[in-house]
Amino acid sequence: MSATVAERWLSEQPDGTHRLVFDPRGELLEAARACEADVFMARYGNTREQLAEEYGPYEDHSVFLALATPAGEVEAAVRFIVPGPAGLKSLVDVQREPWHADASASAGVAGLDLERTWDIATLSARSQRADGVSHVAALYHGIAQATRANDVTGTVAILDIRVRRLLDSVGLHYRTLPGTRVRPYLGSAASVPVYAEMAVMLDNQRRIDPDSYRLFVHGSGLDGVSVPGPEAFLLPARRVVDLRERVAVVPLRRGGGS
Repeated sequence: MSATVAERWLSEQPDGTHRLVFDPRGELLEAARACEADVFMARYGNTREQLAEEYGPYEDHSVFLALATPAGEVEAAVRFIVPGPAGLKSLVDVQREPWHADASASAGVAGLDLERTWDIATLSARSQRADGVSHVAALYHGIAQATRANDVTGTVAILDIRVRRLLDSVGLHYRTLPGTRVRPYLGSAASVPVYAEMAVMLDNQRRIDPDSYRLFVHGSGLDGVSVPGPEAFLLPARRVVDLRERVAVVPLRRGGGS
């Protein structure tokens, strides 16, 4: 979405309406980063310095999705890592402690096309109350829109088991990455590497939990959230990377995960 289109769309939102913004810039991007930092400190004890160390190698290929208030505060956010020279962080991290897995082999067994796979590196929702669930619904509506617009076939992540249970409860069933299991990870007492073929996961949700499917995928009942058209979720061409001559899973470096 161009700056002109984005500014016009944001200025037209009704008072009191949250807005879902893909690839935010400027102050809204900084607010999304602040949401990520605040939530990960509160939930897992991760400092801003730790987050900078963990995600620094992936900054050039990080893209945020923000759920913003009318005042420009971000109440929930997702950090995507798209294919690039540093690889996908979740796959890089499974090669280290505590898993020591062969990420290339795991991705192959899972059937992931790494040129069309995004890493859902962080998911942050400030609220601990019931509206936090609606925040997650809004974020996953954005995830569904963004992956569809950019022809993304698969996603990977390292999920705290509490988050995985929440997603399971609404019919979003991620599969455990082959060669891994639940382990402590970056302040989480129990996390697990997962993956999903997006079309399959969403079709399963449609069959087993149609109400959640309508909410998460179509946005039906997503009250109080303004969502832009599909074109606003298309990633600018400047971020597209040709991986035909690149190694999808990069060599290990000393350090931790996401």
